[in-house]
Amino acid sequence: MTDTLIKNAQFVLTMDDQDRELQDIDLRLKDGVIIEIGQDLQSTGDVVLADRCLVTPGLVNTHHHLYQTLTRAVPGAQNALLFGWLKTLYPIWQGFGPEEMFVSAQVGLAELALSGCTLTSDHLYLYPNGARLDDTIAAAHEIGMRFHPTRGAMSIGESAGGLPPDDLVEKETAILADCIRVVDAFHDPKEGAMTRVGIAPCSPFSVSRDVMRDAALLARDKGVMLHTHLAENDEDIAYSLEKFGCRPGQYAEDLGWTGDDVWHAHCVKLDDSEIGLFARSRTGVAHCPCSNCRLGSGIAPIRKMRDQGVKVGLGVDGSASNDIGNLMLEARQTMLLQRVANGADAMSPREALRIATRGGAEVLGRTDCGQIAVGKRADLALWPLDEIESAGSWDPAAILLAGPCKAQHVFVEGRQIVRDGHVISIDLETALRTQRKLAEKLAQ
Repeated sequence: MTDTLIKNAQFVLTMDDQDRELQDIDLRLKDGVIIEIGQDLQSTGDVVLADRCLVTPGLVNTHHHLYQTLTRAVPGAQNALLFGWLKTLYPIWQGFGPEEMFVSAQVGLAELALSGCTLTSDHLYLYPNGARLDDTIAAAHEIGMRFHPTRGAMSIGESAGGLPPDDLVEKETAILADCIRVVDAFHDPKEGAMTRVGIAPCSPFSVSRDVMRDAALLARDKGVMLHTHLAENDEDIAYSLEKFGCRPGQYAEDLGWTGDDVWHAHCVKLDDSEIGLFARSRTGVAHCPCSNCRLGSGIAPIRKMRDQGVKVGLGVDGSASNDIGNLMLEARQTMLLQRVANGADAMSPREALRIATRGGAEVLGRTDCGQIAVGKRADLALWPLDEIESAGSWDPAAILLAGPCKAQHVFVEGRQIVRDGHVISIDLETALRTQRKLAEKLAQ
């Protein structure tokens, strides 16, 4: 395995239990783990000079739809609310197949890596023309990113009152059977795992009550996590009240969708009682501020959630609703929106960055990631402090106020996947060329 020394880091934000902030320090990485932190350390392996860098834990992305990197800025969906946006894009997504899933995941993961991300989830809930979750897992393996894909699903098509075309939904028995297959094939529960798998019906308005309940039972039987969209906007709340006779939080609780092994995306419209429920049950939230802004969904009450003890991580969401898969920009937007809603002292840059690192790791159940400490996984992002974005900054750790949004170096499990601002684990130029051809074909 690799043995690497990060030498003389100018500043290190550890995000450990003591929130230590270190200066002029070395980090030694070996066999995928941080084994030493101190000064004047020695190594027989590679040495990376970090004397003009801020080092943070690798950022953690708790919600994405990687396949959407092929459908950015689609006309007709640029100015739509959630339900109209979906109705515009579903027919396009029907044209996807295994190659589209693989290439879009490759490009989306590379984009995340360049933004300092080392661990990402993915929510794939449609499988047209033979596409499988396996396609995105293969892409993550090539990039070298720690991956938490979730086997999503839709079972209610237009003919049954749902939003997606009937051709994009699956039979419920087939959904559960494939959930079992992918968990058995790919899920690794061990510490340091590079791949874990979750079960993730798309949303309460795209699957039946039976699928939601059975998915929860299956996940607990298999020991994997649960994920879905919840309380995303006013349309979502109205649908829940009309169809289920209750708010989304109660619907989730009734079907077993609360607990330490569950995280929900968006949660923009959670009320006080639902926030209390999530805090008591240790249910996690994937906050997606840029996507929420883009779709006009609102500002999620993250300050209130954090104050009550809800686990919160960040998500870039899909590139058809965010358009940019940059997790550092997501952290900055989180900070800014909470200040807009609650005042300039509502969230510091350090707290927003902690949500993007340690917070996301906690949401995904990864106590081995999200912090810089001896014995934790060697997932690190190094940020250049000698470029124009940081010029004149009095506080290099306040990177969300004055600093780069693109990492200089990124390590996952001690292996370097970004060097000098370039992805080195795949031929990105070839992947981008293929992606352009596939996008053009879909547009035609």
